[in-house]
Amino acid sequence: MILSLEPKANWSTMAKIVFRFAFCYFTLYILLSFTSSLFQTPIRWVGDVFLNIDYKYDVSGYGSGDNTFSYVSLFTNFLLSIILTLIWSIIDRKRASYNALLYWFTVLIRIYIIYFMLVYGFIKVFKSQFPYPSLTRMLQPLGEFSPMGLAWTYMGYSNGFNIFTGTLEVVAGLLLIPRRTQSLGALMVAGVMTHVAVMNFMFDIPVKIFSVHLVLMAIFIFSTDIKRILNVFFLNKPTKSYTHYRPTKEPFYNVLTTWLKVSFLLLVLALIVPRGFSSQKKWGDQRAKPHLYGIWESSYFIKNNDTLPPLTTDSNRWRYLIIDYKDRASVKLMTDDVLYYEFIVDSTSKKISMYKRNADTLYYNFNFKHPNSHYLELNGVLDNDSLNIIFNKIDHESFLLNSRGFNWINEMPYNR
Repeated sequence: MILSLEPKANWSTMAKIVFRFAFCYFTLYILLSFTSSLFQTPIRWVGDVFLNIDYKYDVSGYGSGDNTFSYVSLFTNFLLSIILTLIWSIIDRKRASYNALLYWFTVLIRIYIIYFMLVYGFIKVFKSQFPYPSLTRMLQPLGEFSPMGLAWTYMGYSNGFNIFTGTLEVVAGLLLIPRRTQSLGALMVAGVMTHVAVMNFMFDIPVKIFSVHLVLMAIFIFSTDIKRILNVFFLNKPTKSYTHYRPTKEPFYNVLTTWLKVSFLLLVLALIVPRGFSSQKKWGDQRAKPHLYGIWESSYFIKNNDTLPPLTTDSNRWRYLIIDYKDRASVKLMTDDVLYYEFIVDSTSKKISMYKRNADTLYYNFNFKHPNSHYLELNGVLDNDSLNIIFNKIDHESFLLNSRGFNWINEMPYNR
């Protein structure tokens, strides 16, 4: 085999070259994933000179991991890895093996994978990555969904599926911690993250680079134990245990590594779990519903003393007022365009502060009447226009997506 965690006195030339490149590539990738913004100038130079990029692009990507800067960083990473591998191979050509460095390199990428598997696993378990479809989503025609929006809605619908996929990621990460189960953990990570990577590609989710690299790192770890895997699953040959490389033969080493692993796991859990609970309560399905929560359909709309009929061509008339999150609201116009607003309600004085997002000044510009759970009336001024609007509440729980539920028995498929 090319590489193996079983220490060997002499490695083949191919094994040494493969290891040098893998070490340079993955180490640089991990370092640049945290520090690439510090090297904007040389990375942009590579993009200009080698890739002929002649348009402006932002470093942050605003949440996208597949922006132009990410691909230029990846290309830079690849070029540097080739150069460093060539230099390393020349100046260190007489070295017989890299048993110790392979050991510590494997530890490095295991830590990297474990951390992100636990992070992404727990945000699914706590269902903060994929919240239940919002009320605004409920009113959005399917044809207007982006592929990513469709995937987020599909994932967000089911609590059980989130917990299932998240648990698989957590278990895969946990199996990478003990040396005895790292091959099983790597295999499980490769399987779980391949599914994620394919979903990212097929639904145009901009985390393609990152998910593919988690798969590649897992495959690298798994490949170091490929001899036993081939014997058991493909060649029908007996296999045996082998002695792993140990940095030291001192008895305290096992105790030390065990405590370090436990401490690392507890630290990661301490960082992730409380934030998961907090996000679930603040933004997730378990968040407290704001005052006036729901979908409100306008039945009577007066703008500047002019009553506007409900024409689908009217871009001035509101069709729905959607109140889903605290201090937020959206308005869906008759033309199906959606506007987003700050929406701060004072239930005591019956006043509302309603302004477009990130407005400089916020003060109460609406009075409201809410005598019962089905009626809402707003009176006030917005964008220098006087508005008087009467709403009736829509029962969104009666929507088929909400009301269908789970059924053990289906006499025929209910595919609507």
